[in-house]
Amino acid sequence: MSKLTDVPKRILIGRALRSDRLGETLLPKRIALPVFASDPLSSVAYAPGEVLLVLSIAGVSAYHFSPWIAVAVVVLMFTVVASYRQNVHAYPSGGGDYEVANTNLGPKAGLTVASALLVDYVLTVAVSISSGIENLGSAIPFVVEHKVFCAIAVILLLTLMNLRGVKESGTLFAIPTYVFVAGVFTMIAWGAFRALVLDDTMRAPTAEYVIKPEHQGLAGFALLFLLLRAFSSGCAALTGVEAISNGVPAFRKPKSRNAATTLALMGLLAVTMFCGIIGLAMATKVRMAENPGADLFRDGVPVGPDYVQHPVISQVAEAVFGEGSFLFIVLAAATALVLFLAANTAYNGFPLLGSILAQDRYLPRQLHTRGDRLAFSNGIVLLAGAAMLLVWIYGADSTRLIQLYIVGVFVSFTLSQIGMVRHWNRHLSTERDPAKRRHMVRSRAINAFGAFFTGLVLVVVLVTKFSHGAWVALLGMCIFYATMTAIRKHYDRVADEIAAPEGPPSDDIVRPSRVHSVVLISKIHRPTLRALAYAKLLRSDTLEALSVNVDPAETKALREEWERRGIDVPLKVLDSPYREITRPVIEYVKGLRNESPRDAVSVIIPEYVVGHWYEHLLHNQSALRLKGRLLFTPGVMVTSVPYQLQSSEAAKRRARRQQEWNAPGSVRRGPAQERAKESSQST
Repeated sequence: MSKLTDVPKRILIGRALRSDRLGETLLPKRIALPVFASDPLSSVAYAPGEVLLVLSIAGVSAYHFSPWIAVAVVVLMFTVVASYRQNVHAYPSGGGDYEVANTNLGPKAGLTVASALLVDYVLTVAVSISSGIENLGSAIPFVVEHKVFCAIAVILLLTLMNLRGVKESGTLFAIPTYVFVAGVFTMIAWGAFRALVLDDTMRAPTAEYVIKPEHQGLAGFALLFLLLRAFSSGCAALTGVEAISNGVPAFRKPKSRNAATTLALMGLLAVTMFCGIIGLAMATKVRMAENPGADLFRDGVPVGPDYVQHPVISQVAEAVFGEGSFLFIVLAAATALVLFLAANTAYNGFPLLGSILAQDRYLPRQLHTRGDRLAFSNGIVLLAGAAMLLVWIYGADSTRLIQLYIVGVFVSFTLSQIGMVRHWNRHLSTERDPAKRRHMVRSRAINAFGAFFTGLVLVVVLVTKFSHGAWVALLGMCIFYATMTAIRKHYDRVADEIAAPEGPPSDDIVRPSRVHSVVLISKIHRPTLRALAYAKLLRSDTLEALSVNVDPAETKALREEWERRGIDVPLKVLDSPYREITRPVIEYVKGLRNESPRDAVSVIIPEYVVGHWYEHLLHNQSALRLKGRLLFTPGVMVTSVPYQLQSSEAAKRRARRQQEWNAPGSVRRGPAQERAKESSQST
């Protein structure tokens, strides 16, 4: 069975890597950019559309506000990028926002940030995959008809790719990400050239459509609220920025400088693409509506429920390159693919943050364990499971899912920047070097402005999105917070209980007065005789054999054979009128402990060792139940005396053959022994 499971495992995720090869998995900047920044880069595929969708509530006349909203998003992006460049230099260990908040604002603030980030990472996968499925579905009807199934299949594929390791998956993801970026810049440059130099008229497919406004003539507070809501939707372009600060340990040295450079490059690319698409959407007269079937009119008639509303980027590409052109197809394919791969930001951020939280005892320790490919496999699997559940609940509908989005990320933005302000205040109180103080004051000013701006945006997001689904994200944060708090309390309680005492000797280290050994007997056979021989070797103060009378005839036969063999160990038989085995033994052992609390009771259980999985169902069930119950009895030690059956010898031979066998992909140049021999001869 082990060989059967090892073959597909090696084929799917590759050969296992030694721990000392962790340095080989570190990323250069050219690979780190698509690995950690694919989310904010790909968000330009849907963030401009979200802005126009919200503005369409007031009709086409509100579209002229979109450039100003784009400017606000750009200012926010540069503010956040500048702030996080301070973070990666000050905290290069990979804790990111969590470490900053935990160190400077206290454990509760740190846990709040961690909860927000975990929720946001799960939503990043769900939103990116759902959006990619919708983009792909415009060309392939099967995908639209089976959205949930296709989304879950893509999540499973991404999970498998990430289980192969960060560097290998990053190399696979780099090509489509760079093709997408190059395609968008080509579209912006060619569109600007056609409009400004050639004076061509570019028209989007929806340019002739008319939007029926849900609310006409908005003014005053209502208009302000609409603009704030559109701005909060456009802020989806900022999701994933924090992933670089969490992933600093994955960069090659110098880690902090490489991470800061990647942050700056990511911010510059994202805002340029975002503004370019917004500008081209205005120039080509793209029309979007939240309910296109009823609110979009063509020749005075609603387009109807069968109308498929294509994303803004697709409409702009069609206007610039021409429908069905080579560049249009390349950009459309790259957009759909990069939206799938945008989830990779979360696949790198979530497991790393989970590992740090597990190290701090806020999550199970298993999340801190690296898998065969030196990735945090348990965290990757947990993220995939949560994202698949969310996709299933919301039917892979990106419009519904995106309402839950960006709440968590702005919670972490704000608390992180406040923490950085306190960080600089603390260092300024002790620093005397004028040059370093000037640098710290400048950094503090950047972080203070970032805290103010992101805090303001957080309020806007909560106010404008709360009733549209943001409350679900807040509920998820509360659940994560409560769960991690409970896990930490459990670990702390266990640590207090098992801590070695410093004072006078305790009951745990005082030698017991006597040891009372009890050998459990059902029949007289080889395992029983071996267990008795072992018990005699222990030289306990008291030794007895214990059996339970379930069948009087069998018990009588046992007594007679015991006397006939002349076994020099007293045999005690417990009556069991209800044919139970476990309870009489437990009560008897507890009785021994109550009679002599300072005595230790050693329960010795003979067990069969079998070689096939199905044989485990046929043997040792009573022993397992007894051991499980005795674990809760203080002062009782349980010892298993194994007896190997012939089938276990067969299993041993299979294990020996497996050690000599190399799974596909486990080695590259022959067996390890031959390679070692070759190297020794060459030297």
